[in-house]
Amino acid sequence: MNLNSIHNVYFLGIGGIGMSALAKYFHAHNKHVAGYDLTPSAITHELEDIGIKVHYSEDISLIPADFKPTDTLVVRTPAVPDEHSGFVYFKQESFKIRKRAEVLGILFNAKRGIAVAGTHGKTSVSSMLTHIMHLSSLGCNAFLGGISKNLQSNLLINEKSDWLVAEADEFDRSFLQLFPEMALVTWIDADHLDIYKTKSEIVKAFGEFLSRVNNNGNIVLKHDIKISFNKSGKTVFTYSFDNPKSDFHASDIQFNSGRYQFSLNTPRGKTEGVTLTQPGQTNVENAVGAASLAYLAGVETERISEALSSYKGVKRRFDIRFESPKITYIDDYAHHPRELDAIIGSVKKLYPDRKITGVFQPHLFSRTRDFAAEFARSLSKLDELILLDIYPAREKPIEGVSSAIIYNEVRNNAKSMCKKEELIEGLKNKDIDVLLTMGAGDIDRYPDVITKILREK
Repeated sequence: MNLNSIHNVYFLGIGGIGMSALAKYFHAHNKHVAGYDLTPSAITHELEDIGIKVHYSEDISLIPADFKPTDTLVVRTPAVPDEHSGFVYFKQESFKIRKRAEVLGILFNAKRGIAVAGTHGKTSVSSMLTHIMHLSSLGCNAFLGGISKNLQSNLLINEKSDWLVAEADEFDRSFLQLFPEMALVTWIDADHLDIYKTKSEIVKAFGEFLSRVNNNGNIVLKHDIKISFNKSGKTVFTYSFDNPKSDFHASDIQFNSGRYQFSLNTPRGKTEGVTLTQPGQTNVENAVGAASLAYLAGVETERISEALSSYKGVKRRFDIRFESPKITYIDDYAHHPRELDAIIGSVKKLYPDRKITGVFQPHLFSRTRDFAAEFARSLSKLDELILLDIYPAREKPIEGVSSAIIYNEVRNNAKSMCKKEELIEGLKNKDIDVLLTMGAGDIDRYPDVITKILREK
């Protein structure tokens, strides 16, 4: 599809993190952009502030009248159902309708693409890499799955750079639209079983993705990933937290005041004194992964070290929203049992003698059904749990599946279930030491309000 012939771009689900990045990209390239989303949010307000028209009703009369099938591209997210009035209208009128992944693929494949894949850690690694590349002489463009605190955006445009960093999303096999020059895989866990059915199927899809890396391209895998793919013409490297057998790893690791300092080991030697201001052991490993891609792209290790020391993180990724002598509040996107283990473990290490209260909103009925026991084991590590109802996203309810199937398995006497509408009032009356909110649903609408009431405490 020739994007140059497109004058208008309409987004069905424009408030999504990936959709909004594309919307801002097309707006910056002088396309007439508009879109629909279910409810207003910080993201949609930002889009409106830069001149993009957003509406929150399915009323098709709100679609700009000058958006015609001949010169308009419609971008759709899977979160918008087939029966949505706007989607039905565009389909009946023979508009060009493409999935978000297809459009990202067109832009990505026109550049020297670096794709970050994996069931966990994509956003952290890709935002670290973007920060490193942005501060180097190479520069880069980037489409991120979160808001970089350094950029204050999920999009970076640099017309002078040939490089483009993007997250390679495994959901709906979206990453098979990408043909990278370099790719990294962080983890391959069972997830999205509504799409893949079994873990072996998701592993197979990752293999198909890696086979799409260009000839003479580089692939970086977390050291314990075992996967089959077409390696012809490709060079494969490994990375890890501290495994000396990995091509890229950390050593001389020191943990002081919640922050890490380490040496970065590459195939050509060691760079000492790398400082990471982001807490959590997982972020050290993420930093090593990001550094490996930057190194292979041609960034000097000294520049990598300097950039990591100024990296501020991503909103909703170990996001310390408020800290006082008495109360700490952290918000995180964790929505898979392994991610819950990582964030809860990191918070316990950072605040070993304090009471940790966790608020968790399960994401998707199918994920709750598939991992209820694992969720319960992870959440049992909290000192206190407040469990919200399931955020359905794109799914219809599944009979017998609710937050209760997690709650009943949690081995913690200090636990309660709560409607999200009652959460704020409940927190006002609770004795908070360390508060941790977790989830990938609309729990992201609450951190500002929670921060406000904690300040008042």
